[in-house]
Amino acid sequence: MKPHKPYRHRTLGSHRLSPETLAMSYGYDPKLSEGAVKAPLFMTSTFVFDSTQAGKEFFELAYGLRERKAGEDPGLIYSRINNPDLEILEDRLTLWDDAEDSLVFSSGMAAIATTIFAHVRPGDVVVHSEPVYGGSEFLLAHILPQFGVSRVGFAAGADPKPLADAIETAKKIGRVSVIYVETPANPTNDLVDIAACAAAAKGLHAAQNFRPVVMVDNTFLGPLWQHPLSHGADLVLYSLTKYVGGHSDVIAGCALGSQAALAAVRGFRTILGTMCDPHTGWLLMRSLETLKLRMTEAATNAKKIADFLVTHPKIDAVHYLGHLPPRSPAGRLFAKQCLSPGSTFSIDVKGGEAAAFRFLDSLKLMKLAVSLGGTESLAEHPASMTHSDIPPDAQQRLGITPSMVRLSIGIENADDLIVDLTQALNAV
Repeated sequence: MKPHKPYRHRTLGSHRLSPETLAMSYGYDPKLSEGAVKAPLFMTSTFVFDSTQAGKEFFELAYGLRERKAGEDPGLIYSRINNPDLEILEDRLTLWDDAEDSLVFSSGMAAIATTIFAHVRPGDVVVHSEPVYGGSEFLLAHILPQFGVSRVGFAAGADPKPLADAIETAKKIGRVSVIYVETPANPTNDLVDIAACAAAAKGLHAAQNFRPVVMVDNTFLGPLWQHPLSHGADLVLYSLTKYVGGHSDVIAGCALGSQAALAAVRGFRTILGTMCDPHTGWLLMRSLETLKLRMTEAATNAKKIADFLVTHPKIDAVHYLGHLPPRSPAGRLFAKQCLSPGSTFSIDVKGGEAAAFRFLDSLKLMKLAVSLGGTESLAEHPASMTHSDIPPDAQQRLGITPSMVRLSIGIENADDLIVDLTQALNAV
């Protein structure tokens, strides 16, 4: 049995340390690895037990055969179950969201799918915001129904009525087991009130004698600019591919929350084998050390670019959170829930799909590619790419227009990017 890790300290004396400081050392003791300043890469499939009794105790915890003792950490067994690199990464991922526990996965969709499957059963209903990422939409619309799980969507926005109406509809279908929210919404940047979703879950607890799990996909703003757990969410989901990885060279995801909320998810991850691999975990640890620097610079660049685009004669709309009227319902929700507008937003180019395509094909510095949150700036066409599985009539209803282009602003020189945007718009 491993002793409780003495290197999980979030304070120095009475001073609470910041996540960017803890990202350098939290969860890792150099003494256990020949004094190496950085955690080594543990490329091993299996681990040697000190004794048969130790192996027995490790498996008891891994398969939930008994409760964890005070100060007891699960022992290392097999890299499908646990691995030193993943354990250190999971410790550090809890810092920004102030979460109790964390699980890493092989992709953002692996995190979303495994977490939802762990909390739904045949006959259940998932109430979810719209729009959501195309992969999440496909899971909700086409995969879950094959297992007897229904879904009811509600339009993202500050208005509480769509959520209330969706819940009333869902209650007539079956037990509401999950309220799944993506905020800001991809790609419209519409916000959803997380606290209102938590209140709705509490109300459902009284009505159906079962409290739904509130899950929030926080990928768009990342762990710096929004903290859903502090607003009542039970679980936070990320595509770590995006801002946390941040270099467009790894695929990974994670779920954060309480140990109780993640217990079932951990079991599903072990059996489904959807965990992250050690090398990816090691790369993510390195990226976490510069997360604040990268996200802060990208957000600064995004503001400058959004301010430029909002007055451009060939742009119909800029869906940037920093431009929300402060006294509007959306503006008040942004002030309550978000710490920054972030660096991903969408624009509507005048002239429809043809103009949007011409604009995208004319970019020189910004790359025409999906994904977001990398060091480089990316641009894509949601209606025909990331959200192409959503029927055209639904796209129109959700505000995903043929003229919409999603921009993910990186850490290049903002003036250079504005020059690139200008010449591309001149080609329209």
